[in-house]
Amino acid sequence: MITKFSNVYAGHVDLPDMGQHATPANERRYSNEHLATVFDKTEAIAQCMDDHGFHTLWLAEHHFQHEGYECLPNILMTAVHLAHLTERLRIGCGFNITPMWHPLRLAEDFATADILTKGRTVFGVGRGYHTREVETFGAPMLDQDANRELFEEQVEIVMKAFDEERFSHRGKHYTLPPEVPYRGYALKDLTLVPRPLRRPVETWQPVVSAGARGLDFMMKHRIKGLIGGGAATMAEKSIFAFKEASDRAGLHYKLGEGLSLGIFYYLADSRERAVREITPFYEEHVKMFGPLGFVPGITPAQLEASTRRGGWGAAGVPTVEDYMKVGAWFAGPPEELSAYLRTLETKYPGLEYVHLSNSMGTPKAVMLEQLAWLGKEVMPHFTGR
Repeated sequence: MITKFSNVYAGHVDLPDMGQHATPANERRYSNEHLATVFDKTEAIAQCMDDHGFHTLWLAEHHFQHEGYECLPNILMTAVHLAHLTERLRIGCGFNITPMWHPLRLAEDFATADILTKGRTVFGVGRGYHTREVETFGAPMLDQDANRELFEEQVEIVMKAFDEERFSHRGKHYTLPPEVPYRGYALKDLTLVPRPLRRPVETWQPVVSAGARGLDFMMKHRIKGLIGGGAATMAEKSIFAFKEASDRAGLHYKLGEGLSLGIFYYLADSRERAVREITPFYEEHVKMFGPLGFVPGITPAQLEASTRRGGWGAAGVPTVEDYMKVGAWFAGPPEELSAYLRTLETKYPGLEYVHLSNSMGTPKAVMLEQLAWLGKEVMPHFTGR
């Protein structure tokens, strides 16, 4: 049954205009002072979620985004800060982009956050999808095979560092420790200092393509999966593939177990009003994520049209209502959202986690209103059972 509600906030600042008639994504550029408002916005979101009994606030690591869309470069530092401002809310790393880190620095930083937040920081790893970010940090992104190979070796190292009091590693990309003398002896192994206090470390990873190699790797390390955003319209395929991978690993999860299913949502007193009010936020989402491959089903011609001001209808660019039909987006009254979530419980009996998120561009005041409404009118039907 669904009992744990979360929100994914990638770190967008409030934008002065939104939607297809507003500033094109690649033309957005804001002052440092405005980009830094992301931290006040993040604090307010975390405190609102804590007040209303949410389970986890998932943050996203991103870099160099002068466009104002994803402005949180270090989510582990942010998690430690937010834990000081909240009482129960968990802060999720959704995700630390592992190819942009040295794996042992990532392991150390998470261990520190685990200790300082008394277990309220949730570990998450991802391969990345912005060439500007990953390639700038010296890791492959254009070469997807090289990216996956590096990522898998890095996660292997992180897990060794978490789980083994003394560890070593010999791989294609890393030799740990290096074969050097140290204080009169030959260095043979390392110890992470500190190691996380809570082990095994609960770890999450995005599920997008749901390929066998990636899912089998997740099962090997008991990594849980977040499905949402670009993968939401493929949710059923991904959920079945995740269960099949658990069966191959001998874990035999229930359908939906080990996953968090994501939906973009907007509440209003009627469906018509909700669709009208969410549309500019949805269109900003398309402008941001379409060129990155995270708007499923959009054609090249529609994608090209979405980079221009206006004319989306004539070009056939999908509307938010198109994605509402496949369950990736929801707009309507609270009781209809509750009914939709109950259908998901019926379809996926192992589903425990959902992340209901606000679209890219949603202003701070609207996000706070929506989170409070969700916490008062929807969540108690599931968490109070």
